[in-house]
Amino acid sequence: MIEFYAPQSPGEWLAFTSAAVTVLFGVFCLLFPRTTLSILRLQTRSESPEALSESRATMAGFYLGLGISAILLAQPLVYLALGAGWAFTAIGRLLSIILDRGPTSFNFGSLMLEVMLAGLPLLYVFGFVG
Repeated sequence: MIEFYAPQSPGEWLAFTSAAVTVLFGVFCLLFPRTTLSILRLQTRSESPEALSESRATMAGFYLGLGISAILLAQPLVYLALGAGWAFTAIGRLLSIILDRGPTSFNFGSLMLEVMLAGLPLLYVFGFVG
């Protein structure tokens, strides 16, 4: 049976925090797809309800699935997957800033958040914070 495991060390708290923020993003994407897409600077068309399902399914589903798994399992390899996911998100954002001429304040702010959400679990997994 899976039980909630409360973080016991500062490193576990860092990883847990990243997972909790990921879950919050997932809940927001699930409940407020139009607002989510608006924040991301994406527009929907009334004849394309599929755009809303991307927020509810693809984005929310992935965030919720990985975040909740990390919280419930509290295992280093799951935290590694969480950190790696956010790290590759940050790499994609950085490539967009460089290659797509996207050095906007939104992109830099998002990059900082993504690096932080990647770093928190990775610091724990790789033993930099115990």
